[in-house]
Amino acid sequence: MALSISRNVNRLFRVVQINAARRRRLCAAGAPGKKGPAVGRVFSGIQPTGVPHLGNYLGALESWVTLQDEYSSVLYSIVDLHSITQPQDPQLLRDNILDMAASLLACGIDPARAVLFQQSVVQEHAELCWILGCLTSLPRLRHLPQWKMKSKQKSEGSVGLYTYPVLQAADILLYKSTHVPVGEDQVQHLELAQNLARVFNTRYGPVFPQPRALLSSTQKVKSLRDPSSKMSKSDPQTLATIFLTDTPDDIVLKIRRAVTDFTSEVTFDPENRPGVANLVSLHAAVTGCTVDEVVGLSVGLDTGEYKGVVAEAVVERLRPIRTEIQRLRADRAYLHSVLEQGAETARCLATMVMEEVRKRVGFS
Repeated sequence: MALSISRNVNRLFRVVQINAARRRRLCAAGAPGKKGPAVGRVFSGIQPTGVPHLGNYLGALESWVTLQDEYSSVLYSIVDLHSITQPQDPQLLRDNILDMAASLLACGIDPARAVLFQQSVVQEHAELCWILGCLTSLPRLRHLPQWKMKSKQKSEGSVGLYTYPVLQAADILLYKSTHVPVGEDQVQHLELAQNLARVFNTRYGPVFPQPRALLSSTQKVKSLRDPSSKMSKSDPQTLATIFLTDTPDDIVLKIRRAVTDFTSEVTFDPENRPGVANLVSLHAAVTGCTVDEVVGLSVGLDTGEYKGVVAEAVVERLRPIRTEIQRLRADRAYLHSVLEQGAETARCLATMVMEEVRKRVGFS
């Protein structure tokens, strides 16, 4: 009986690997008659809060890699100005910036196809933020989710936290970005950027395009210990979050301890079986299979056995990323050079836009 179960698990994992490999080959080959990159500029940023977790990778970074081939101009920023709305240890922040750079490169961000840079070294971000802040009303900011959520947690918030969305808008508009990859929880902040582009253009003349949202199609990865919450770096439960640098043993342990329920069958029912549904979504995302395919291939397995299959799939997906992060972390000079090169390109773009903005506003 045990041998039969083991064979079923191995068969399932092999089928999943074959399906995922087939999808990767099709994506690499491209569809017949596929056109070149779309005209437009993509911008997105990520805070330097250490190595990303699996939810960051599947929900955002994986699509960042794809966008490098889909658009003619792509900029990704490590947004350290945003990070200091919360207290930061200076040395830890320096280390986290390089860790994030290493993680992004290991995930597939290519400095030859995308501009990767540190936000604070391009001073035009702060300058445009001030100008846009003078066009933003207090009631508009009060109703944004960033302020409502974090100010309640701290009883009161800083001016930086309050104007955080204006800096986000400045980040986007500074490069005349046309598309911004966002999650559903960030749509309101992008709407502020769209609104500020309209307000500026109406008052001073046409300068900024209105950026469009690129919504992620990947379902959010939930906490392994509380499937009602999304996976988070700040989760106090150490078994709740899988990081890109976790060892295979770490990953196996965390998935084995993942919250499920008392029904043994593998099904996808987010409302009634959120823990199992989270594992199915995670499994589908790391293998490139659909949810229906994963469930179909899991017939005959109980949830305990299925956790082993999911763990093996996650380990194999993250293995090359983990290895590359470790290699890049050891080469700090290279990481600095990539960020400096990216900053030089970003600064050139930002300088041209700000020269136009200053003339429109009347500064020059």
